[in-house]
Amino acid sequence: MSSLQVRELPENIYSLLKRRAEAEHRSIAQEAIALLAKGLETSISPKVRRNKLLQKIAEEAGLNGGTAFKLDPVELIREDRKR
Repeated sequence: MSSLQVRELPENIYSLLKRRAEAEHRSIAQEAIALLAKGLETSISPKVRRNKLLQKIAEEAGLNGGTAFKLDPVELIREDRKR
């Protein structure tokens, strides 16, 4: 995972970040990541990212009606093993 160092952070911003982190029961680093993700309009939730990726794959593959979500991975693995 990448690392980020912020230099010359104004004291008032640090104080606000620290208070928000305490209110959300997060570390300062976790709160900073959550706020950056929100500001960049992205999600840090793996589940949300995974669903968006699956939807994009289905659209690019031309699978209409959410067919990709109806595929059973167990059946696909069994089918592949039979070959």
